[in-house]
Amino acid sequence: MQFRTRAIHVGNEKCPETGAVVRPVHFASTFVQPGAGEWGEFDYSRSGNPTRQAFEATLASLEGGCGALAFASGMAATHCVMAMLCSGDHVVAGSDIYGGTYRLLHKVTDRAGVEVTLADTTDPKNLAAAITSATKLVWIESPGNPRMTITDIAACAEIAHEHGALLGVDSTFASPVLTRPLELGADIVMHSATKYLGGHSDLMGGALVVRDQQLFEELYFVQNATGAIMGPMEAFLCSRGLKTLELRVREQSQTAQHLATWLATHKNVEKVLYPGLESHPGHEVAKQQMDDGFGAMLSFELKGNYAAAKKFVESTELFQLAVSLGAVESLIEQPASMSHASYDAADRAKHGISDGMIRLSVGLEAVEDLQSDLAQAFGKD
Repeated sequence: MQFRTRAIHVGNEKCPETGAVVRPVHFASTFVQPGAGEWGEFDYSRSGNPTRQAFEATLASLEGGCGALAFASGMAATHCVMAMLCSGDHVVAGSDIYGGTYRLLHKVTDRAGVEVTLADTTDPKNLAAAITSATKLVWIESPGNPRMTITDIAACAEIAHEHGALLGVDSTFASPVLTRPLELGADIVMHSATKYLGGHSDLMGGALVVRDQQLFEELYFVQNATGAIMGPMEAFLCSRGLKTLELRVREQSQTAQHLATWLATHKNVEKVLYPGLESHPGHEVAKQQMDDGFGAMLSFELKGNYAAAKKFVESTELFQLAVSLGAVESLIEQPASMSHASYDAADRAKHGISDGMIRLSVGLEAVEDLQSDLAQAFGKD
């Protein structure tokens, strides 16, 4: 079956009891067992829930993995991976990553004696140079957040595996519609399900998908032991969101491409960061590993300072000033003061997150209306 067909049918088979096309939501926290010491398929909802299992089955199919695990948030999913590491282990992460991941690595994971190195993974040579004999995990994002850098996932997988390390990819920006990291050699793919998978700004969730059964079981053990699981209502909403995922992402990507092209010619814009532009340094790699679109996230830098960017993001009307992304509503933010405020100021500057940078999450509104909204915000300078 094709992608959009699997998104609708895999994991969403009719209810065996009633024939309902939409399966019921199972809110039960515990399940009656056949006998003492005899276990049914479900026993306690932290360990497994029918509604969560349905969402996990769909997502595993879309990513091409052997299994998926759904969490309470994207950070809970990322933390589950980091919790497999031991004192003395080393992580190499990309330098263009979500602020929450930066905070987790530098202010939580490091407390357990795990060393962290950031590397510009747009050049695989930088990754190879950063790996040590203690490296157990490489963690990248492509497109990166917020600079929209593109990393060659297949090249990173080859380097990581040569050194006995796992490759994890935060693929939230691309979604499985555009990039499927497991097909490119990654071991783990992470999604903040709050974003494109849910798609409607009405849930919190995260997910991991893996291609190796043993790794899946190790991650499941950590998830079950720590308990940051996705609730049944959120799982139901995510399952519903997956059914329209391909249609939403492709339409949003087309609008983002139009806006990026227009912004690149604007007199008040210093530069536009969007992999769909031929001027983007990662454009050719993006064409190879992204299917029929370059995503609905873009950043641009104003010709101005922190105050000018702050005024701009506060002047739009359709683009709502908010963190998060990937929903039907268009959002705007200033990374330096919002999504990446958890970065140390020196690290923000070091890794190219300027005070004048603005990040857009392009929604499903008419492209003409979104362009007009940005145009009027420029006019308020």
